[in-house]
Amino acid sequence: MQTTELPGAGAGAGAGAGGAGEALSFDLTRRPWIPVLHSNGSQDELSLRQVFDQAGDLRRVVGDLATQEFALIRLLLAIAHDALDGPADVEEWAKLWEDPDCFAPVQAYLEEHCERFDLLHPRTPFLQSAGLRTGKDEVFSLNRIVADVPAGEPFFTARIPDVERLSFAEAARWLVHVHAYDTSGIKTGMVGDERVRGGKVYPLGTGWAGGLGGVFVEGATLRQTLLLNLVAADTEALDFSVGDRPAWRREPCGPGSGGRAASGLRDLYTWQSRRVRLHHDADGVHGVVLGYGDPLAWRNMHRCEPMTAWRRSPVQEKKLGRSPVYLPLEHDPARSAWRGIAALLADRLEESGGAGGPSRLRPRILDWVARVVTEGHLPRRFLIRARVAGVRYGTQQSVIDEVVDDRLVMPVVLLHQQDPAYARQAIAAAEDAERAVRALGDLAADLARATGAEQDGPKAAARAEGFDALDHPYRGWLSDLATVDDPFEHRATWQRLVRQTVGRLGDRLIAGAGDAAWQGRIHTGDKGGTYWLNAGLADVWFRGRLARALGNPDAPNSTGTGGSTAVPDDDGLPRPGPADPLPETDHAATDPEEHA
Repeated sequence: MQTTELPGAGAGAGAGAGGAGEALSFDLTRRPWIPVLHSNGSQDELSLRQVFDQAGDLRRVVGDLATQEFALIRLLLAIAHDALDGPADVEEWAKLWEDPDCFAPVQAYLEEHCERFDLLHPRTPFLQSAGLRTGKDEVFSLNRIVADVPAGEPFFTARIPDVERLSFAEAARWLVHVHAYDTSGIKTGMVGDERVRGGKVYPLGTGWAGGLGGVFVEGATLRQTLLLNLVAADTEALDFSVGDRPAWRREPCGPGSGGRAASGLRDLYTWQSRRVRLHHDADGVHGVVLGYGDPLAWRNMHRCEPMTAWRRSPVQEKKLGRSPVYLPLEHDPARSAWRGIAALLADRLEESGGAGGPSRLRPRILDWVARVVTEGHLPRRFLIRARVAGVRYGTQQSVIDEVVDDRLVMPVVLLHQQDPAYARQAIAAAEDAERAVRALGDLAADLARATGAEQDGPKAAARAEGFDALDHPYRGWLSDLATVDDPFEHRATWQRLVRQTVGRLGDRLIAGAGDAAWQGRIHTGDKGGTYWLNAGLADVWFRGRLARALGNPDAPNSTGTGGSTAVPDDDGLPRPGPADPLPETDHAATDPEEHA
């Protein structure tokens, strides 16, 4: 690990500590604090200067959690946007892409603003409010900012029961994270905050990124990752402001809120949703004061925030009496990224979505990459990773229940705006899997009904097994799209693989059904009539459902959803019918503003 000694940093005084009688300092531009993975597989901690200097030789940033990595990437992007003051347009971006030393101006920029990057500065500590205090001068446990220890119930056991001390490097990472993902709930009021009532400030929502279904694009190196997410200022789908600037180029925040709106990407990537003050000594950070900062409403921020998909909210449209109203499309922890690929790829602008606009908007960061591809600045067979990160909050957003972390390797041809066939087949292939796995779950439920047993458990277990069996094959199939000339034939190959995989799982369910399932029992349909359900009939129904889900991949012009095989209708009686539509279940149903 490489370190840079600063004046006054004496031996034995702790990282960044000053000598006797001198103020402590931890300059994030020079001190190692960002965990990274080198291209050779080794891990390290680097300063901001080192990260930008070595970006071409680094694989990626490695956070303590996926959400911390997301927050750190946004911080690096804010620095890059501000240091380069752009890019102004796609041509300027292309020059940066071709220049291996494109981040050279960042070094002078960090030198100019190094005082505002000092974690321990007495007047302007990095992303903190100097002098922040409660009415009783309380100093709280570091559990309040370390997200793997929410509410005393840690995700990881290494820090049980409390976080008593953090190194300055760790504290800096969690400081960036708490502004992005802090929980909601009642918080202790800060002296000077006009929102305090009875010593408390009542819930104002999570940190800004906590309401997003976070998405960014990964390249082969950190340099590529930063450039792929460095959106040009002439992007029509996003609003840019001449006055946009990050937190360290603004006046330090006081204890209250200025009530202002975000001015652009640089501001939003470093948004101060909390007021924080770290308490420390020469050996590290041992306590924190944490309160509410500047809240932001998630409604209709799709022209400002590029790193999430968006969905229309009928509840908000009815409440506000206007349309459309878009809210971030959050990730569902129960669904892998490939199962929600439609939210990443589908161009919802071609849908009417009813009066007022489309029903969904894909992440603008992917629109930006699509533009770069369409205008020929990236080869069609270039591979990227769509990285998704987010959280699921619980108990009125006062605790973190789950962290979402997934990535999906895909060729940029899927984002080509003038050649949507590849993207449509990728989405259709994921829908093939959904329908086939639904048929597998229905088989498990029918076998349970044949014995008079409970159905929900076997059905859920069969569906989980089906998606697990198709997860790795779909990811490989998607990556291989970069090498094929006919996406339709490639989808037919996928349908055959799904038919074989899910068919084998169905065979195993039937073989293990037992004598009671083969004997069966009489059932009465919801609309009257009786029928004898046993494993044999369940097998027939399953084959019919699977045929409807996938069609015949070897037949000309097969749609994958045709056929009129007899399958049970809503009353349980077999009859022909069209394929069932897929439900809208590729996102979390939680609407942070609809529960306000």
